[in-house]
Amino acid sequence: MWMVLSSSPQTQIHNTITTQTCCHHLQSKPKTTRITFPFKLKCQQQEQHQQSNSSLKPKTQDDGIPIEDVKTLAKFKSRHNYIRVLEVSRKADHPFRGSRLLLLDNPGNIHSISFLFKTLTNTYFDVFATIPPIIPNGPIAVLGFGAGSTARILLNLYPDTVVHGWELDPSVIEVAREYFNLSKIERENKQRLFVYVGNALTASLEGGFSGILVDLFSEGSLIPELQEAATWEKLRKSLKKGGRIMVNVGGSCVEAEDKVRDGNVVMEETLKAMRMVFGEKLFVLRLGNRGDDSSLALTGDFPEIETWKNKLPSSLRCYVGLWKPYSD
Repeated sequence: MWMVLSSSPQTQIHNTITTQTCCHHLQSKPKTTRITFPFKLKCQQQEQHQQSNSSLKPKTQDDGIPIEDVKTLAKFKSRHNYIRVLEVSRKADHPFRGSRLLLLDNPGNIHSISFLFKTLTNTYFDVFATIPPIIPNGPIAVLGFGAGSTARILLNLYPDTVVHGWELDPSVIEVAREYFNLSKIERENKQRLFVYVGNALTASLEGGFSGILVDLFSEGSLIPELQEAATWEKLRKSLKKGGRIMVNVGGSCVEAEDKVRDGNVVMEETLKAMRMVFGEKLFVLRLGNRGDDSSLALTGDFPEIETWKNKLPSSLRCYVGLWKPYSD
């Protein structure tokens, strides 16, 4: 997107990367392009607090990136999205160095991030990757596949995991295969990764899913169906016994094309609709400096914390203690 690399200080692109990844902000200023999260995940906050007394503080996602370190690889409009793929140079002095970013919709919502030499992303995709130890054995559905950020992490960290992903826009899948190594991931995981183009809310599998990861945004906002209890009842029925749903419910960082759809309001409406179906078995992990920048939701009985932690890679254990019962 040419705007991103312009010298105008007004240029901004926001990301539902909340999560999620919720949202990254990409903002251009003279000589730099800003690619930032409006929040830092708590794991990062803890590390930075420990380094707060150091005279040499590391760059954070709030720091700008020189324009020459950001390249636009693709830019076009599909039937459903305004698609852009950006690449951040490996030489950039920034946490996003060596990454590729998928931006969708007019506000520039980033829906996927991928690094060349590492699996985890320091975004909400990493939180999604904490679900396998707390669900029964069986397939996981990713509703809102994007360029495959969630699937890539799950397949790398859990050798026995099978992922079924749904993406509405076939152009997004084409971009994922060309720029985010999805073709290679599919070849290497023929019996573990299945990608479908179509409406994610029609996703089904004989025997049900062990887990469902929901990351459904359109025009910069959670899709309206997620504010309806009937949607969550249908998804609940798609689960195996003991299965769970984890959801990127957005937050204040989400910038919608329709300004009426405020990120916080839509998030709360979504959580209330989930509460009608899951009752007290609903938990929320809130991210951000303000506590409402972005949130994820989790259904089911809350797992025993130490058991959950012990089954996770060490780099993901810090997220377990951040979940709280939902209260409206």
